[in-house]
Amino acid sequence: MPFAKWLALAFFICAASLANAMQPPVYAVDGVAIGGYDPVGYFDNLHPVEGSPEYAAEWNGAVWHFASEANRSRFLEDPEAFAPQYGGYCAYAVSRGGTAKTEPDAFTIHEGRLYLNYDLAVQRLWRRDVPGNIEAGNENWPGVLDN
Repeated sequence: MPFAKWLALAFFICAASLANAMQPPVYAVDGVAIGGYDPVGYFDNLHPVEGSPEYAAEWNGAVWHFASEANRSRFLEDPEAFAPQYGGYCAYAVSRGGTAKTEPDAFTIHEGRLYLNYDLAVQRLWRRDVPGNIEAGNENWPGVLDN
């Protein structure tokens, strides 16, 4: 599929997920961030690692699950170092001025920060210009929560 069609598809998918009311600061389903995956695990394992409610912590209005007590402790010492950017909303959607859900396996670690995307197709669009998308996302965040 040509890039223009991928871009249009990604925009449509993200736009379909945009909310009309103010969004919470962290994307969470049933109050749980990242679908219950361990944010520290992305950095240690370079892939999503399922967390456990046994090692849960609350931060920034959401419950976060961890694979171990050690990971929970590391997160609580410096949550900003491990939490996904833009509250775990789709980084590509934020770069385009909106919000959208994310999938735990659609992630990028760039310059020590975790970014999540709507799905793997949107992740490919995100990765075409990570620095430019981050610059746009930083300009839009957290204002997109008010949409």
